[in-house]
Amino acid sequence: MKKLLFILISAMLMPFMSFAQQAKGLDETINEAFAPVANAVASAVFFAIPIGNGLSVPIVLIVLILGALYFTVYFGFPNFTKFKLAIDVVRGKYDSTKSGPNAMSSGGDNIVLDDNIADDRGDILDTIRVEGADGEVTPFQALTAALSATVGLGNIAGVAIAIAIGGPGATLWMILAGFLGMASKFTECTLGVKYREIGPDGTVYGGPMYYLKKGLAERGMAGLGKVFAVFYAIMLVGGSFGGGNMFQSNQAAAQFKSLIGTDSGAAGFLFGLVVAGLVGIVIIGGIKRIGAVAEKIVPFMVAIYFGAALVIILMNASAVPAAIGQILGGAFTGAGITGGVVGVLIQGFRRAAFSNEAGVGSASVAHSAVKTKYPASEGIVALLEPFIDTVVVCTMTALVIIITNINGEFLVYGSADGLNGVNLTSTAFDSAIPGFSVVLTIAVIMFAFSTMLSWSYYGLQAWKYLFGRGKTADTLYKVMFCVFIVIGAAASLGAVVDFSDAMVFAMIFPNIIGLIILAPVVKEEMTKYISDIKGGYLNADE
Repeated sequence: MKKLLFILISAMLMPFMSFAQQAKGLDETINEAFAPVANAVASAVFFAIPIGNGLSVPIVLIVLILGALYFTVYFGFPNFTKFKLAIDVVRGKYDSTKSGPNAMSSGGDNIVLDDNIADDRGDILDTIRVEGADGEVTPFQALTAALSATVGLGNIAGVAIAIAIGGPGATLWMILAGFLGMASKFTECTLGVKYREIGPDGTVYGGPMYYLKKGLAERGMAGLGKVFAVFYAIMLVGGSFGGGNMFQSNQAAAQFKSLIGTDSGAAGFLFGLVVAGLVGIVIIGGIKRIGAVAEKIVPFMVAIYFGAALVIILMNASAVPAAIGQILGGAFTGAGITGGVVGVLIQGFRRAAFSNEAGVGSASVAHSAVKTKYPASEGIVALLEPFIDTVVVCTMTALVIIITNINGEFLVYGSADGLNGVNLTSTAFDSAIPGFSVVLTIAVIMFAFSTMLSWSYYGLQAWKYLFGRGKTADTLYKVMFCVFIVIGAAASLGAVVDFSDAMVFAMIFPNIIGLIILAPVVKEEMTKYISDIKGGYLNADE
């Protein structure tokens, strides 16, 4: 059955491969084939509820916001109270591989599963052993691997899209979404480690698929857990091809073509081929190689981008008060923006969620591979991601765009026409630092590259959950992932954004529901970890 499915999927890819042989009108050809699919999926996922005065709010955003609010209150505002602890854990103050009385031990949840004989929880009995502090990457590598999937073009192009459509006010809602998302990220990454599985060779398998299936089964909802896990895995595969792949290659190709002065579909295709080849070389090595690459690329590219944004803001310090005024005013009035304040709020939360993935659950796949005996330790580390990604990097991008466009020099807010995505951000940076588009092109390509690396790992984990852990399934997924890099580089931005958003946001439904049900498990793990810290079991040499 699986072989038949592989053949069918391969056959579906053949039309896209034939497109690659056409130089003339390549982007139009791919877009014509891809746009209808993207539109259909987006319409289903973003079904909206009318709220009066001709306005409506997508159900998925309601679920996302209410879930984040619930976790924030339920866990005692960890986005503030656990922030310092998160910094300490990342810098090594507490060695989470040490054993206190509350560390996972024999008989714990994280057991090794592999072959084909499973108990009623889906646990394979032949190869059960204690996980202990097993894992594949350090906490810092897990953080940077996850950040490489979140700190990317969502911060550069996504923010530009939000401001172009929702105006400066969307910035405030993005910041709020970032703070609330810290609690969601803490919850899902704790569960990712709690319910992960480790193979005999030390390979880690984790993510929402596992905590939805196993966690809900523990609460007498095995059937619902299996349905949620399979649905999530399917959407995660789609998300890896969309937001984690095509959106990245699309915007990187757009910036590259802008730099060399062409809008040729063939140029986008060739760019996609080169990137696909480089990504293919790295993803063959799995999470260990991805983590090793990410811990070098992410800090470097964030420093370059953040530094340039800071220089522009300081150069235009006199315009900062006016920019802040536009942000605050636009957030609560939405003047001239479609949908008014609700439309601004939707754009802010939508783009923030796409950027930091809090509530989506995808980052828990990377964090599940960490070396630790305490699930909550990694959840606490993970809450830094939305802060770095949205509160810091997205805000810097927004300020640069607003400040340089303070008098409407190159953008009329409230319209998706004209400058949009990465081209808008590039124009904003270039207006303040002439020629910076060259540096930004390099940064964009690096952002896109690192994001694709991490999302290839996310998607592969979901693919293995659905089709098994054999080499054939592994290879097929990696080939498909590289093919979609080329497709994204040649398709239009509109179709790619619609498909990317739909896949990523579809994962929110089962994930948030599962997180709410399993929240008591997270609170228990957090209590255990804090108890061992206070007991002195995890005090490392400073």
